[in-house]
Amino acid sequence: MSRWRPACALLFFALMAAQAEEAPLHLALPTDNHALFSGHYSDFYQFIERNVHGVISYPWEGGQYGFVRDPVETAEGTVYTRFHEGMDIRPIRRDAQGESLDEVRAIADGKVVYVSRAAGASNYGRYVVVEHRWGGCPYYSLYAHLSTIEVAAGQVVRQGEKLAVMGHTGEGIDRERAHVHVELNLLLNDHFEQWHDTFFKNEQNRHGIYNGINLTGLDLPQLFIALHTNPALTIPAFLAREEVFSKVIIPNTPNLQLPLRYPWMIDGPPNEKPVSWEISFARSGLPLRLAPSSRAVSAAELSYLKSSALDSRYLTRGNVAGHGANAHLTDSGKAYLRLLTFPD
Repeated sequence: MSRWRPACALLFFALMAAQAEEAPLHLALPTDNHALFSGHYSDFYQFIERNVHGVISYPWEGGQYGFVRDPVETAEGTVYTRFHEGMDIRPIRRDAQGESLDEVRAIADGKVVYVSRAAGASNYGRYVVVEHRWGGCPYYSLYAHLSTIEVAAGQVVRQGEKLAVMGHTGEGIDRERAHVHVELNLLLNDHFEQWHDTFFKNEQNRHGIYNGINLTGLDLPQLFIALHTNPALTIPAFLAREEVFSKVIIPNTPNLQLPLRYPWMIDGPPNEKPVSWEISFARSGLPLRLAPSSRAVSAAELSYLKSSALDSRYLTRGNVAGHGANAHLTDSGKAYLRLLTFPD
């Protein structure tokens, strides 16, 4: 993948954004399990094992995208605090030993940009990342917990082409819970490796810029369902429906790659050079919109947070804490925002 240069003309990318609005998606589910479309979700999503105060349960809901794991009891009720970035698709074929046999296929045409063949190198186990181009913008599908991989980095693949076989590689997954974890992501920063070395000095990054921290996922199962109803839907139009949970103002810097890589996010003149940017985020931390701002800031500042009686730490993957006038970015939230502009 080519490196983005700050000197690239923003106007050129604005033209690409216009194309993005006109580029419908053509996605296919990655396995033969199509129960998502019939609404039989317990047949589609792989269950998780949940232990709450010693009570064991196996909810399929934990295989969905979103805040579906690690329930916490609060005065306001049960809150699920752990975010699951993709969808876990259960197998429909197994051999005599119970091993899953389902093929995992590309959801769209693209190019394989990364393959991790080491089962123990991350929580993803063995995984593959494919880059897709829609409207001139790059998006990345990720397929994890694979048993075997049959493609290599640099290989061009067509929609429906076999990438791998589903498995149970990765920490905490046994044969019974074999599945493929699938994401569709935006990529945040080409300088991720240097950022990781700065903020995670004692943790080795084995995956370059295709580390899961640098890939932020959108709600892929809902995108599939929405496309079933409206085949002309685009990713910018789909994300325009997403609720804005928080906003942060950051200093303008040529190292902010989002307006270059995803110019459809810009809410304002494409060639404007603002003092700062106000970034709108979904609850997950997925960036949704970029608004030029005249407010001068020296570091990231929280400018909006959806009202809630709960401590925002439970609602934002720990990136914001407190609520109301006491809400503030946490250290992890500040580090995440530094990733967007690193090295600034």
